[in-house]
Amino acid sequence: MTSTEPTLSAAGDRRRWFALAIVMTAAFMDLVDVTIVNIAIPSIQQDAGASFSQIQWITAGYALAFAAGLITGGRLGDIHGRKRLFLIGIGGFTVASALCGFAANPEMLVASRILQGGMAALMVPQVLSIVHATFPAHERGKVFGLFGAIVGLGAVSGPLLGALLTEWNLFGLEWRPIFLINLPVGIAGLILGSLFITESKAPKALKLDLVGVALVTLGLLMLIYPLTRGEELGWPLWGYVSMGGSLVVLGALVAYERRKTARDGSPLIELSLFRVKSFAAGIAVQTVFGVALGIFFLVWTMYMQMGLGWTPLRAGLTGVPFSIAVSTAAGLSVQKLVPRFGRKVLQAGALVMGAGVLLYIWESERYGLGIASWQMALPLVVMGVGMGLIVAPLTEAVLSEVPREHAGSASGLINTVQQMGNALGLGLVSVVFFGVIADDLRPDQVGPAFVDGFQHALWWVAAVMGVIFLLMSALPKRPAQQAEGAGAEFPVAAEKEPEFVS
Repeated sequence: MTSTEPTLSAAGDRRRWFALAIVMTAAFMDLVDVTIVNIAIPSIQQDAGASFSQIQWITAGYALAFAAGLITGGRLGDIHGRKRLFLIGIGGFTVASALCGFAANPEMLVASRILQGGMAALMVPQVLSIVHATFPAHERGKVFGLFGAIVGLGAVSGPLLGALLTEWNLFGLEWRPIFLINLPVGIAGLILGSLFITESKAPKALKLDLVGVALVTLGLLMLIYPLTRGEELGWPLWGYVSMGGSLVVLGALVAYERRKTARDGSPLIELSLFRVKSFAAGIAVQTVFGVALGIFFLVWTMYMQMGLGWTPLRAGLTGVPFSIAVSTAAGLSVQKLVPRFGRKVLQAGALVMGAGVLLYIWESERYGLGIASWQMALPLVVMGVGMGLIVAPLTEAVLSEVPREHAGSASGLINTVQQMGNALGLGLVSVVFFGVIADDLRPDQVGPAFVDGFQHALWWVAAVMGVIFLLMSALPKRPAQQAEGAGAEFPVAAEKEPEFVS
């Protein structure tokens, strides 16, 4: 067994479960940080005196730096070691969080958020890479079930935590604790990660493809920047030109990566991964699923706070049933249901989540502005169960047939397309939500207009879930372990370990 492979001794077994807890905590910290800022924006605007444009950049700067750096961050882990890049990422993320928390002015806060997003791009791809390289095939179902639970908790914990920290105004610090809370978590992750995570990297020497880095960064920025700021700027012509030009740049990237692969076998993006049916299909589903989530979570937050007039804390607490449902269904799906029913579980998840969306539309229409938090619980639980049935097994399916040496590249691609989908969904909010709300509303018209806009946006989410259901037909049908039996005694030692077969 080579040095890049996980140890199967009892001590090694304990170490890798500690390592899993550490990387999952880092993933949770990133998920929370993406959403926690939105709740605190009014406090930031009032206390720091930030302009509307600066407020936009506090959220958009993080998203842009994160999305643009994910593929490069994943490949750097393959080359220089996933543990090393994870520790650099979590250390940098912690420093950037401190800079955000102690920002003296809005300009410093924006710059610190961009740095934070860049450090997250180094840290986050290593999470799935470390899991893929550390755990054998027969244990990854349990691991990805935990990962799905973390995703569910992170989805609504950010707004709830942001609301609590802002309302408590700890030590008179206003909004600053939403960033400073990362410091003890990050420091603990840095120390424990250095002790318990086992280093892994690609078995053959690779070099960083600098031309590929430049092309992928430019292409993603040209695509995501107009999507992120288009609504605020009134969708200018240059935004459409930029998005169209991004396709040309990304096409040039594909052509260059093909030549790079033939020349020295060290590209930034392993195009061979797209010949793996499970990976290609899963990437398509991840992208479209990101669109649905991008639309729903932003519109849902505005509907509750601006339309219904609820406090941030009430809005955050309303999402708790959703979080519990996602976490429970995620663990159940990969450990119990997928081994027995395979792809049908993911397709059922798309239908169940779509049914929850339709139920939410019906309740919103029936109860209008008088709807209560407890009346939202049923549709949120149904939606949460559907999402839980998707998120954990989908990640497992996408990575199942990826060779271990390309785990970083694959992980970076998974996270990148999800971010692209989210950005596209956020861009569509201006069309599917604000597009049906008039600009010159009287105060008494705001609530009903936001309720109508919410229902209109949810019809789009339901349609996207139908598209996802159709795309899932290209995923592998059955888990490989059920089709092939127990397999080898030490499946970890194999260079390529398919868990799903067509």
